[in-house]
Amino acid sequence: MSDPRPDPREIPGDCYEIRLQGCLDAHWASWFEGMTVTANPGADRCGETLLYGRVPDQAALQGILRKVHDLGMVLVSVQRCRPQGA
Repeated sequence: MSDPRPDPREIPGDCYEIRLQGCLDAHWASWFEGMTVTANPGADRCGETLLYGRVPDQAALQGILRKVHDLGMVLVSVQRCRPQGA
């Protein structure tokens, strides 16, 4: 079965890596505008979640960050990055 999400390299906009304290699983990807959601359990009990993908514009980025806030998660970092495979 193929992945229904678009290839991040084909979405216009900048690529972002957003790190959150705490764990979310992949089913949150649709809520976070189709970004890749990866939980990285760390040494502590909470671990860390990485959101990765292209964001079309600053308004969309603010919307994603608002959702992080609405979940009550701690924002660790936001970094603009090069798309994987670029």
